[in-house]
Amino acid sequence: MRFNPSVTEVARNFADYINRVAFRGEHFILMRGKKAVAELRPVPAGKRLGELPALLASLPRLGEAEADALLEDLTRASDDLSRAPLRDPWAS
Repeated sequence: MRFNPSVTEVARNFADYINRVAFRGEHFILMRGKKAVAELRPVPAGKRLGELPALLASLPRLGEAEADALLEDLTRASDDLSRAPLRDPWAS
């Protein structure tokens, strides 16, 4: 069973809990009485804005033929969508 600390416990040992989240990847549901009120967890990988340039640089590059094929696929999909009749998503 996962340990769900109280808000008071986390407040008293805040640095320790932050270190556990940051360095061990642990996550906690913070409790007030018997009610879950907050979650303390790592930021999901790739969600940090500062990591975006490195993430983009790590992606594979398309060759000229692949880029042309992608453009053709996107153009065809766009054309297909523009010809599709509009429908009410709320209609049953």
